[in-house]
Amino acid sequence: MLKGPIYVAGHRGMAGSALVRRLRASGRDDLILKGHDELELLDQRAVRDFFEAARPATVFLAAARVGGIEANRSHPYEFLYENLQIQNNVIDSAFRCGTERFVFLGSSCIYPRECRQPMREEDLMTGPLEPTNEGYALAKIAAIRLLQALEREYGFASLSVMPCNLYGPDDSFDPLHSHVMAALVRRFVDAAERGDGSVTLWGTGAARREFLHVDDMAEAVMILLDRWPSAEIVNVGSGVDLSIAELARLVAEKAGFGGAIGWDSSRPDGMPRKCLDVSRLASFGFVPSVSLEAGIEEMIALYRARKNRQKESA
Repeated sequence: MLKGPIYVAGHRGMAGSALVRRLRASGRDDLILKGHDELELLDQRAVRDFFEAARPATVFLAAARVGGIEANRSHPYEFLYENLQIQNNVIDSAFRCGTERFVFLGSSCIYPRECRQPMREEDLMTGPLEPTNEGYALAKIAAIRLLQALEREYGFASLSVMPCNLYGPDDSFDPLHSHVMAALVRRFVDAAERGDGSVTLWGTGAARREFLHVDDMAEAVMILLDRWPSAEIVNVGSGVDLSIAELARLVAEKAGFGGAIGWDSSRPDGMPRKCLDVSRLASFGFVPSVSLEAGIEEMIALYRARKNRQKESA
């Protein structure tokens, strides 16, 4: 049983909003939710003042600067600096202000570019990172090590989960900041509506990725909170991957796009393959509830609903 009050940092983002939905579904009404306009997590003094006043017993850190390959590649300083600042401010304030349980959401990008597949938790820091998202990955690794140091030195209780590629409600469809699933949904829905004869996508399509609906991620976190009392990382995913080309064909079909799909190989693929070994999580009985096809259909419906709202407000 989680102790309250519960602070969810980043509650408006895709991962944070899923955690809020799951907590509320379990009957929790003691949530502390502060948007960027109310609490600037880059401001150390503001974060400390908040923690000293609110004294949350449980903290979920889902706040981060996020984006796709182009955003990470174009702004490596911002992705490293801002994520380090956010993490350090929230973790240190939680520790100093008596938080009893801390949950950190990391990423599968922490593993080496040429990592063995599927990637196991013990593969962390066994090789060089993927250059296109190195800043983001380094920040996540730093938070993992910070929480593990706090556990060893002070007994600070934390859980660090490493999700695969997430998608679902509150995902960003922004052309510059979206991840691959949302980006493909936007491209193919728009192309289908315009009647385009072809769509050209970044990379070769050969890179392989694993996907998990964000609500399944939230469910996995709740299972681990009950079953994994350790700061050692835990992979969270489906354990099944597919190529970006295969994903593109699925999204195109669901979006009603019947044209040709081309590839711009001058653009980066990113990490060749990212598939997690989820045996640790599976041992606790976790099975994803949302199939990839159902999730794609949901994402298409969400994007179309967003476009309709924009048209109505124009």
